[in-house]
Amino acid sequence: MNEHAIGTQPASSAASIAFFERVNHITAETTHAPIPTYATDAPAHDSFGRRIDYLRISLTDRCNMRCVYCMPEQGMQFMPRPELLTTDELLRILHAAARAGFRKIRLTGGEPMLRRDIVELIGAVKAIPGIEHIAMTTNGLRLKSAAGALKAAGLDRVNVSIDSLDPVRFRFMTRGGKLDDVWSGIQAAQAVGLTPLKLNAVVVRGLNDHEVVNLAALTLHNNWEFRFIEVMPLTGVAGVAQDGVVSTAELIERLEAAYGPLASLGQSHSDPARRYRIAGAAGTLGFISSVTDPFCSTCNRMRLTADGRLHLCLLRDNEVDLRGLLRRGASDADLEQLIRHAVMIKPWGHGLPDGVLPTLRGMSQLGG
Repeated sequence: MNEHAIGTQPASSAASIAFFERVNHITAETTHAPIPTYATDAPAHDSFGRRIDYLRISLTDRCNMRCVYCMPEQGMQFMPRPELLTTDELLRILHAAARAGFRKIRLTGGEPMLRRDIVELIGAVKAIPGIEHIAMTTNGLRLKSAAGALKAAGLDRVNVSIDSLDPVRFRFMTRGGKLDDVWSGIQAAQAVGLTPLKLNAVVVRGLNDHEVVNLAALTLHNNWEFRFIEVMPLTGVAGVAQDGVVSTAELIERLEAAYGPLASLGQSHSDPARRYRIAGAAGTLGFISSVTDPFCSTCNRMRLTADGRLHLCLLRDNEVDLRGLLRRGASDADLEQLIRHAVMIKPWGHGLPDGVLPTLRGMSQLGG
């Protein structure tokens, strides 16, 4: 495992590690405690020197599909509406986050397009000083009818989940999704300019891993990026992940057997995908290897849950409660300070090598 592997700490950061260990478990129950005061004249960096400027926002934990790698088939408990951030609360957080240096926003879920005010919300986010880019990850079921309005409101681009090109298998993996609806949404997004368009597939051994060659073929004539994502062991679906992970190395081996050597395009700073191109293809391939070959050293992101917690690392449980601070009457300055504090205590990386699995949130509450 290389120096950037999950759980590996930079050798020069002993002081930062000691600081992090003191505040490692700040959660909704403990964020009333006094926090340090941070300078506000520069963008927030964490204790390892990484600039954290990308916020993924779960607008809802609800979804109109039940993908096998995301939600259990039965027993889902969704958050009561009073626990969710209101639109005004969300926008206050985003203004404070922008002042702290966040400049890229991704709207996720659950399924973000279940939010009734999604178009108006995008317009309001686009107007926040400092926000430079707004993207959305969606299952695409409602995208066909809304793509134009989303683009006009200020959405820059979309990622669309499409785990299979077989309608029967797609319906099985999503527990009811219709492939034709998703494909129509993809075409609509392309037509209105929600580009560069990225398509996502979570690869699960025994379910859709045999389709990777056909999925990659979508890039031959389309200037899209198709991203293969390793299934992750989040709560509710850990059993699927235990036997379902197909490594990036194995996927590349299969693709090269079909298409010949893939040309490596490298990895942009802070982009989790390692990118390749099939010889002569119009588009590219991306591989996100959160489990077998993670990208913690260049991580620039945090996640805001629909109930107002900053989730500091995808595969850890550490959270900081912003909603509680808001509802106790905090000022905008207080809110910015807590966001900067959350950035400072962000963990170096995932806890998987130590056998520590996240238990607090499922994928539908984090948006990936």
